[in-house]
Amino acid sequence: MTRMPKLLVLGAAATALAAAGCGGGGGSSSSTPSSAPASTPAPAASTTTGSSSSSGGAGSKLSLSADPSGNLKFNKSSLSAKSGSVTITMDNPSPIPHAIAVEGNGVDKDGQTVTKGGKSTITVTLKPGKYTFYCPVDGHRAAGMKGTLTVQ
Repeated sequence: MTRMPKLLVLGAAATALAAAGCGGGGGSSSSTPSSAPASTPAPAASTTTGSSSSSGGAGSKLSLSADPSGNLKFNKSSLSAKSGSVTITMDNPSPIPHAIAVEGNGVDKDGQTVTKGGKSTITVTLKPGKYTFYCPVDGHRAAGMKGTLTVQ
């Protein structure tokens, strides 16, 4: 009879160790997939027209910056990308607030306006054609803070 409780204790201990092992060491790999989908919807929400087949790769990542001296212009007046998911990041070294936006072919998306040292980023799914990228802050586009994005 004393042998039966020892087996139950050993069995319970083995079960507890197995459960701890599944939640402990394997937890980082099993919690990563559950963490990744939790953080994935935020970008997916910003790319409401995203195409999973063309954005399965890295997609096109473009960068530019506002003029650091405060002139209302970007450092580039033309950009090019492949069709599919396109991410544009604009650095703002200027003392004036700026943002990045894309318009054309049914697309019209504005990034967040940022102050000096900030980055404004947008991700859009684009078909081949010509688009306008610009600063959506009032008056900046009209003053010439724009360029052409060619998508192939």
